[in-house]
Amino acid sequence: MVKDPFRIRDHVPEFDDIVAEIVRRSAETRAKVPMAADVPYGPNGTETVDLFFPQGKRDHLPVHMFIHGGYWRMFSKRDYSYVADTVTNAGAIAVIVDYALMPSVRMATIVDQIRRARQWIDDHIASYGGDPDHLTVSGHSAGAHLATMLFDDNTRPSGIKGALLLGGIYDLRPLQESFLAAEIAITDDEVERFSPINHRFDPGVAVEISVGAEETPPFHSQAATLAERFEGQGLAVSRTSLAGANHMSSVRDLGIAGTGAASSLARLLGV
Repeated sequence: MVKDPFRIRDHVPEFDDIVAEIVRRSAETRAKVPMAADVPYGPNGTETVDLFFPQGKRDHLPVHMFIHGGYWRMFSKRDYSYVADTVTNAGAIAVIVDYALMPSVRMATIVDQIRRARQWIDDHIASYGGDPDHLTVSGHSAGAHLATMLFDDNTRPSGIKGALLLGGIYDLRPLQESFLAAEIAITDDEVERFSPINHRFDPGVAVEISVGAEETPPFHSQAATLAERFEGQGLAVSRTSLAGANHMSSVRDLGIAGTGAASSLARLLGV
């Protein structure tokens, strides 16, 4: 039987071990890095962010927004606190975003939440010592997809300086034929409205599109297609293949200094 290329567990034998590791690393980060937990950006209980701060630096700091993955249906911001290690070590505030999960909500709700979380940064991050005019964003898997929704308007500046898209999904249609059909049942309307390959983007955003070298073919082909779309619309685009990395080890490595993923994130932050 041919394995579903989108079913990550079938291609990453150490899936559970990596999840356990990032949960442990996240707990360690929350214990050692100054933070403000569960800050609301909206009225729903899932509409919160965790803020992490560099040691001893509180004024006019650059800000980085991270959006977690999980095919829009699993994980939470608490599982990804460890990303703040790389961000705060670079002297920036990390904003780790939570959002509601499918299938209890539809994709339009999640996209709206992510956009409102970004607006919260504009409106409130200065009171935490951040500079809303120095904002970068990253996301992994579904989070990379959602990150593109923050600069998918070519008629006005997005206010985002740069983006790192790691192992993302940019064409939703193949997911309708994957194992996810039974779990989140992406509709034709969602494919049309929320596939980044169908959108026009702010040409002022510099983007790095990164994929683990050991990812399955659709992740590589979708990254290549999105890069072509970006280049055709005038965005500055770079592509990286993370040697030896799969879908899960690549996101784990965002918090481990010296790895390919952490180096990409540090580069985005200007280190």
